[in-house]
Amino acid sequence: MEPGDTREEYPQEEARDGLTRRSVLARAGVVGGAALAVPLVGALARPGVALADEVAPAPPSIGADVPLTYFGPSPSQVQKELVGPLQLLRTGEIDFKEGTITIPLYKGQLRNGTAVWYVLTDTSDKDNADALGLLHSAKLRYANVGRAARRGRIEKNTSLTFDAGAVDFRPAHAITPGSEPNLFPPTSFQPGAVGDAHYSPLVVIENAGGHVYNAPIVAFGAEAGQIEFPKGDPDYRRVHDKVVRISPKEGTVTLKLIPGFSFAKPVFYLTLDASEPLPATMEGVTLAPGLRDITLGRDDSAFSAIERLFAIVNGPRGKDNPQRQGFNSALAGEGQGPLNVIGGIPTVATDYSPLWDVNVGEWTKTAIDKGYRSRVIEEFQILGLVQGGHITGPGGAKFGSTGFIVNCPLVHRFL
Repeated sequence: MEPGDTREEYPQEEARDGLTRRSVLARAGVVGGAALAVPLVGALARPGVALADEVAPAPPSIGADVPLTYFGPSPSQVQKELVGPLQLLRTGEIDFKEGTITIPLYKGQLRNGTAVWYVLTDTSDKDNADALGLLHSAKLRYANVGRAARRGRIEKNTSLTFDAGAVDFRPAHAITPGSEPNLFPPTSFQPGAVGDAHYSPLVVIENAGGHVYNAPIVAFGAEAGQIEFPKGDPDYRRVHDKVVRISPKEGTVTLKLIPGFSFAKPVFYLTLDASEPLPATMEGVTLAPGLRDITLGRDDSAFSAIERLFAIVNGPRGKDNPQRQGFNSALAGEGQGPLNVIGGIPTVATDYSPLWDVNVGEWTKTAIDKGYRSRVIEEFQILGLVQGGHITGPGGAKFGSTGFIVNCPLVHRFL
């Protein structure tokens, strides 16, 4: 196929010997369950429960002799590195009750003129990150390898022309969990959006300093009127599964946020792309094959483009359990997604990247029998549990990278 041609139908992937052919996450004997035709993360929220409820901290007035109005501003309002809430992606407004952020929608094009509708979240250009309210990630400059970053040029009208990379939003997102209690891995899965072999969310803008930008596609090959859904209920055959509302007329798109943790701080982040079919389906995001050219497993070593994300398979269960966490729980629809733990984020660490190397862990039977299993919220807490033998890779495998990348820009820090 030529770059930009997405006519070839993408086949459904099956969990035969593991999550995918590249994964070590084998689990024998898992049989079918009920198929889910909605994105898992953020879409299985309990009715009437705000997305932030599972991770947002309680007010300081709890247990105190004065009302909340008596408390002063959070330290983060004085110095952003200190404790307190802080919006990190500052290009739009967060709706905490709905669990969304509304940010600018940009229109570009491929070299053949096909419309490309995209958002901007991160850049290796610190000055422009500060000017536009984007997230700065120095590590993104190391992602300019192979197919991992497309090429782009700014035109006279300030639009961006991409050299390649197309996305087909027509496939119907579907996932079939395994049987209780091991709902993960699913027995079959189909991403709801599939990029061609040239697609990555990253782009190097050649005539603007060669900086790398995170520019995920949210609609492709559509006229403005075909994706005008300012009040919601968008056509997911044309737009990204995380789109809640979209309006080319207003120049905005509203995207669903995902709750998680970073170094014990509850956070909101976006999840937009993944390198392999299974995480793309689990996250309800676009399959981006170009991301496969980024080397994983090296974390904070020289010239590494990635940070680590820690996911738990078999965390505590129960929709009202304050310790709830994990893939099995998310697949059961018990809460607001799996509540993953991510590494360094802006203002807390210097090594932030929106490209997360997925490390999947599983509580051992011995740890569960001893009552050690609980919600984990911090990287070194997890690494200590791995060191102590309480968490391993799935099925007792060695803990480490699964070979998957997910593109998850940070949006908000609650503490």
